[in-house]
Amino acid sequence: MSIRSTVLSEFESVAEQQNIKLAPLDDDLTLLSSGLDSLCLAVVVARLEDKLGVDPFSAPADQGRLPNTVGDFVQMYEEAVSRQAYR
Repeated sequence: MSIRSTVLSEFESVAEQQNIKLAPLDDDLTLLSSGLDSLCLAVVVARLEDKLGVDPFSAPADQGRLPNTVGDFVQMYEEAVSRQAYR
């Protein structure tokens, strides 16, 4: 499963578990418009750390960088996993 599909799958899973109607996910969708609130996004981040072994929000290269869109969010994980692979 690709990083993108793993991330999007977690968005969908959390939305389903919280009975939230998730907006159609595409790269240009802002996270604020996705339907997930900050607590849901924190759950997504925790689950992705378990699945992918990275948390891009705590990586020195990404500190202070916050995603605005679904595409930004996915890209942060793709970059973090790529950096992890080179260690």
